[in-house]
Order: sequence, then structure tokens, then C-alpha cells
Amino acid sequence: MRKNSRISSGLSRRQFLKGLGVSGAGLMLAQAGLMRLAAQAGSINYWHHFTSESEFLGLEAIMAQFKERYPDIDLIQENIPNADFMARFTAGVLADTRANVSMVTTERLADMVAMEGLVPITDRVNSWELREYFPDNRWTGITVDGEIYGVPAFSFVDWMYYRKDWFEEAGITPPTTLDEFRAACVALTDPAQGRYGFGMRAGGGGQAFIADMIEAFGSPLVVDGEVAIDRALAIEAMDFWSGLYKDGLVPPSAPGDSYRQIMEGFKTGQTGMVWHHTGSLAEIQAAMTPDQFGTATKPTGPADTLTRTSFLYNGLMKDENADAAWAWVSFWGENDPAITFLEATGYFPASTAVADDARIAENPIYAPAIVSAAQGKLPPQFIGFAGWSQEIALPAFQRILTGESTVEQAVDEMISGLADAL
Repeated sequence: MRKNSRISSGLSRRQFLKGLGVSGAGLMLAQAGLMRLAAQAGSINYWHHFTSESEFLGLEAIMAQFKERYPDIDLIQENIPNADFMARFTAGVLADTRANVSMVTTERLADMVAMEGLVPITDRVNSWELREYFPDNRWTGITVDGEIYGVPAFSFVDWMYYRKDWFEEAGITPPTTLDEFRAACVALTDPAQGRYGFGMRAGGGGQAFIADMIEAFGSPLVVDGEVAIDRALAIEAMDFWSGLYKDGLVPPSAPGDSYRQIMEGFKTGQTGMVWHHTGSLAEIQAAMTPDQFGTATKPTGPADTLTRTSFLYNGLMKDENADAAWAWVSFWGENDPAITFLEATGYFPASTAVADDARIAENPIYAPAIVSAAQGKLPPQFIGFAGWSQEIALPAFQRILTGESTVEQAVDEMISGLADAL
């Protein structure tokens, strides 16, 4: 992980868009941006949980553009590991040591608002000159009781990476259902060669797949504020998910594997498939050739999709220096920063003014993402979800893998833990 000073000082400007012709909506956005050059000044700090090299490079580039636009605003970024983010956020609220701006994810929003950790910015959003380029569904995941608490910075679009060369050797095509997915795992797994069909993320961050899998098998988590998990369906879901490990179709290290481990396993030829979102594309492309990997939509479950399409937001944590903080939050919605970040990371823009850019629409590698963006659903949104999924559901699932618990015991623990969380 880079030190914070690497990004917050000594920035070099990166011109991703040299020679890019701007017309139509792009020209309107550029003009709108120039109109917003108010006399902003002061110091603001930004809490985020970027992880990868490409994310840091993208952030660095956007910060350089922001400094050029707003030379009198001193922007100080602080990277907080994702696993520690909510603890730090909560501590900042309780001790009144808040940042000016914080990253906000849909699944954390309810908890953040419940502790009064975010400032509503509804009026600013509704009067924003770029509001027309952000459809109503962009705001669903950041709205509570009619109040908007952030601006979409970019979108998370789920998809799958697969080893094209392995699939060709095995004579199979990318799976479209979970049954086909398991069959592909079997066909690709060869422990003697250190090959496994799938890179399972059952360590940090693996909690998201537990909720996805339960819903994909037909069971909701919460309905009208009450626990709604169907025990039989949840058992079926967890039996399928843990069965990949028990049957040796994923690396033995899976119980502790988080993002870095599953990415390295795929890039180095340990696994044939991995699930993530478009934000890891730059890393994959840098390590592998077009003949080695392809992209595909995630397989569907027996009852519902496994695909999520959500947005990463930036929101204000306090009123102090709010105009400068708003300048940073809204800057991410403009054309140049959005395309800069796309080119650095693979993250899709949230603005419709750039989402139809030819570099996306005409690039076949993005075709599965376009499909996934249309069919994906938002992550669960209820108070307590973040804590339940990370502190109850994930450890319970890990105990299945390590043999400390049966599937039935783990599901019962998830259900009772969810009741306590609510």
C-alpha cells in the first residue's frame, strides 16, 4: 500500500484526454464546469478506501485536475483500509474528528445516516447544473427519507474474468448459470498442476458474496424491517457456495483470501475464473494478454441474478468549509475526471454524458459490463447490514470451510445474528 504522502504531495499532471474532441454534452459539461469557478478556498480532507495501484493512480490524476481548477483549495486525502473504514467513520463521528468528505457505499449509508455522520445535500444536488445527466436510479442508493447524502463518483458493475486459453483447452464456454459454473470449475481444476476452477473470496470482502448467493437462491434478507431469510433456501445457497471449497475446486487458501489474493491467483495462473467488477480491469490488462483472459457476465442463480450494479458516492460529513467540500464532491461528476478515472481503473462513469462514449460502447471487452449494468441490482439497504454481513455472516461461512460448523449451524447463526442487528 502506498503511503499517503505519495498522493497528497508532488502530484504530476496526467493528460489522458489530449487531443480529445469535445462536443455536444461534453461541451456543455465543460462550460458548466467553468461557470462553477467560484472563489473557493480552504483546506478539506477526504477519507477513502481505494485499494489497488490503478485506483491510486486514478485518484492522483483527478486530484491534479482538481488542483488546477481550484488552486486555493488544499485537498488532503487519507486512505483507510476497507475493513477498518466503518470503525474509523464511527469513531470520527463520536469524537467529532470528522473528515470534510467521505466515501459512501450503498450498503453503509443507512448506518452512516443513523449515526448522523453525513450532511444532507439535497438542495445542492437539485440545483446542480449537471443534475440532468444523472438519472433518478443514480440517487436511490444515496437517499434516505427523501434526503440525498452524496454524489455518484463512479459505478461498480459486476462481471467475471475467465482464462480464455484454459476454456479453449477444455472445450467449454463461459457459464451462464450456477450449474454451468460448477461444471466449468470441475473441468478447469487440476490440483497436480496447481490449477483451480475459481478464485473464491472468503476472506475480507467475502461477505458480499454470501448475501448475493442467498438472494440468488430465492430468499430475501429483510422485508419491512424484519428478518426474512428462508432457512431452507439459505442452506441450499451456502451448501452450494461452500461445496466449491469442500470439493477442491478453489484454492485451499480461500478462507483467508481477499481481493489481493484472488487477483494474484488469477493473474499468475492459479485460477480459471474470478468474480469482481470492472474496476479491476486495468490491473488485469496490465498483467495478461488479450489471448489469455476474457470478460463475461456473472452466472445467474436458480431464482435471481448474482450481479450487482451500484455506485460509489462521495458525501459531506460536516458543514465546515462546505462549499469547498461540495466542489470536490461534484467535480467527480464532470466529463474529464470521469473519463480519466475510467482509463486508469476501468470504473464506469455514473454520468450519462460520458457513459455512451465510443471508448466504452465500441470496445468489445466492455460488452458484458453493458449487459450487467442493465440487469444488476443494488446491494441490500437496511440499518445493520454492513455489520451483520462482515461480523456475523462472513465468520459463520468461514467456519463452514474450516470444518468448525455445519451449513445448518452457520445459517442459523446468520439468521439469529441478523435479528440482533435489526
